[in-house]
Amino acid sequence: MPDLRRQIFESGKTVSRKAASRDASRAASRAGSVTNSPKSSQNASRNPSDEEDAGFLSDDTAMSIGSFDDENPEQDNADWAQELIDIIHEILDRKRSSVQGREQALAAFGRLTKYHYAEEEIRPFVSDLLVAFAKSIQSDSSTREVTLALRAIELLVITSSDSKVFENAEPLLTRTIRDNASNAVKAAAIQSLGACTIFGGAGEEGILDQMTFLLDIIASDGQSIDAADDPVSVTAALQIWGFLATDIEDLEGESDEAAQVFLDQLDSSDSGVQIAAGENIALLYEKSYTPQEEDESDSEDNEDHVNEDPTGPKLIKRYEVYHNTYEMERQLQSLATVHGKRISKKDKKSLHSNFASILTTVENPRRGPRYNMAIDQDTNRHYGSTLTVKIGQHGVMSIDRWWKLVRLNSLRRTLQGGFVEHYFQGNRSVLDNLPVMVRMSEASSFSGNRPSAKKAAKMRNSRRWTAQDSDSD
Repeated sequence: MPDLRRQIFESGKTVSRKAASRDASRAASRAGSVTNSPKSSQNASRNPSDEEDAGFLSDDTAMSIGSFDDENPEQDNADWAQELIDIIHEILDRKRSSVQGREQALAAFGRLTKYHYAEEEIRPFVSDLLVAFAKSIQSDSSTREVTLALRAIELLVITSSDSKVFENAEPLLTRTIRDNASNAVKAAAIQSLGACTIFGGAGEEGILDQMTFLLDIIASDGQSIDAADDPVSVTAALQIWGFLATDIEDLEGESDEAAQVFLDQLDSSDSGVQIAAGENIALLYEKSYTPQEEDESDSEDNEDHVNEDPTGPKLIKRYEVYHNTYEMERQLQSLATVHGKRISKKDKKSLHSNFASILTTVENPRRGPRYNMAIDQDTNRHYGSTLTVKIGQHGVMSIDRWWKLVRLNSLRRTLQGGFVEHYFQGNRSVLDNLPVMVRMSEASSFSGNRPSAKKAAKMRNSRRWTAQDSDSD
């Protein structure tokens, strides 16, 4: 079996373009983008239906997250575990399967693993399922089968947290991103690659390699993977780059080049690309500040700023993110106040709210995402309440740092309406990536509407699993 698996996942190495070639490649991609422009002008961030199980991108921007109250269509399915086992056996038995039958089986696997935390059920089948999913991807019988198989890998790794998934799946996913003819498949493979990198045992070196690969896609406007000027692929690459970056402690060596690439993407005609690039910029500036060490003096040149959280550690600037922060702030300010007839009212509102928050962080990286941004006209100081997210009916999550927002968005893209189930049932992949406390709201604690026994058990589970040593920075 190991030899067979090696043959299935074999592919060539990814080679990054040099930064000097990026301007030329972008110019070439723009020249050839005329035929793609009608498609590219569409909003790339809409969620497909749950039935299709192909929600690779969504409107997960800083200002659009409100709650996770989606209705769970699986909540009354008492026999889901046996149904999942039956589906797994159907997926593994391909001898007499049809394309339509495989599509239905993959869709059912996605539905069941999305709305149920099925770690115990799938643990014995991880290696064999990877081989089966790889066959569906390599056969390329239909775009739907391939995208569902890519999605299945994503759900498999976030459920199992198997440390061997990355080394087995990465070559196939990279080749799919580079060689598949469908841009939708490329975007799905990028999303799947991100999940495998974080949850599948890539390690820091592997994460940095994938960040380089993704940055090349972004810098070339998708041309490096034959998806020239495709906003869906570029947005996916931006979002996954940010997700991977949250797992790297020190980005000093990568910051200047990455910031330049993201700054260039602020000129995109697609608001999804612009916002994803802006969030990565905010993340870079945030990560340039770390808590003051015990043996460090207070004589740093940071005294002119008040720490945003008086109860938290003092944050100290460690390095310059970008060589021309003035130009960065100018571009961000332009998007925070953008106007024009060619921009839809919805996109304009989204750009204003998101880039007001992003600009605030670049001006003072101690400030995380802010909701309802405003400026005090007397002091010219920004203010606003910290972004909070409602988790189910009984808890809220404070998103006071960009790394938390980026991780939450990525987990939400993967789990969609099943996020709450995985959170409260103790999925370690989810909880380890969101080290924030969930507090019970007074209203639900003292109201007469007591939670059901099932939900109460989940809440007890959440208290047991929720990380107590939360990163307060």
